Amino acid sequence: DTSLTEVNSFSPSVPISPSSMINQYKFEDGPELRDLFITVDDPESHVTAIETFITYRVVTKTTRGEFDSSEYEVRRRYQDFLWLKSKLEEAHPTLIIPPLPEKFIMKGMVERFSDEFIETRRKALHKFLNRIADHPTLTFNEDFKIFLTAQAWELSSHKKQGPGLLSRMGQTVRAVASSVRGAVKNRPEMFTEMNNYMETFSQKITLLDKIAHRIYKEERDYCNEMKEYGPIHTLWSASEEDIADSLKGIAGCIDRCCRATERRMAGLSEHLLPIMHEYILYSEILMGVLKRRDQIQGDLDSKVDALANKKTEKDLFSEEIGKLEDKVERANNALKADWDRWKQNMQWDMRSTFTNVAENNLRYYEE
Repeated sequence: DTSLTEVNSFSPSVPISPSSMINQYKFEDGPELRDLFITVDDPESHVTAIETFITYRVVTKTTRGEFDSSEYEVRRRYQDFLWLKSKLEEAHPTLIIPPLPEKFIMKGMVERFSDEFIETRRKALHKFLNRIADHPTLTFNEDFKIFLTAQAWELSSHKKQGPGLLSRMGQTVRAVASSVRGAVKNRPEMFTEMNNYMETFSQKITLLDKIAHRIYKEERDYCNEMKEYGPIHTLWSASEEDIADSLKGIAGCIDRCCRATERRMAGLSEHLLPIMHEYILYSEILMGVLKRRDQIQGDLDSKVDALANKKTEKDLFSEEIGKLEDKVERANNALKADWDRWKQNMQWDMRSTFTNVAENNLRYYEE
């Protein structure tokens, strides 16, 4: 209870508007309003001399004119999803790219390549693509279209056209440099507030994730004990004729409690744990986006400082500064719009998730 109260302390005081709630319902209740539908299903295992991996079928149905066909079916492996995410980050450095599950999602809870692991990943990959499809800018990214439509050999050829090793190394060096650089001196207050918000959000969501996993573990241990406890009463009833009916009744009651607990655990693993984990990843993504925005701002600040100390080439510097000012403005506007959108979606996800948990708890205790 304390944790939930603390989470509310950093939520905006203004509630989600009715119109935004209606937009959320449109996804479920009004599919005709959308023009791009994506499904990730049919996981398939592949074993080679070098590796074992899983591919997933990605089916796309669309009415958009820029697509040559109305339906596509391709197979993609996890590293293809990673490639798409990196291309989106490269093309839109200050937009909030949806998270992908890590290479070993929910480590310690499921075995790699088990049915549970594969299904958990499939759901996460499905959500990843549909969040992109639902994004007003990312949905029209050319690499996203290629990912959805290209056959395996075409995608492989396209991936080879990406930045080379030296370019990637340069990006890494710049990213590290920006991460250790001091605070940007001309950073607008709005982005400082965003940074502070995300630091608090990260702490709270990490705490909630730990609590959720602890609850799940306790429920699992309790259920396992009941599975041992119930049959004991059944065996006992065979040697106690006078109280046999009572003992069988207790055994039946324990069995019903066990099944109710299993349903409650299923609700936690399907709804609460994935959303907590997803928003831990989102917190990392947003901190990265804010750093990239600061890097663009820092590039502008350094050029302005250089111009102030430079007596020659002022026209050249002025032109570079003008371009950087435009770049900073575009980055700021992109992040502002995406930030508002992300916060509304986050609030919606948290509200629906905790409502679902509460309803499951009510059903559990009624049973």
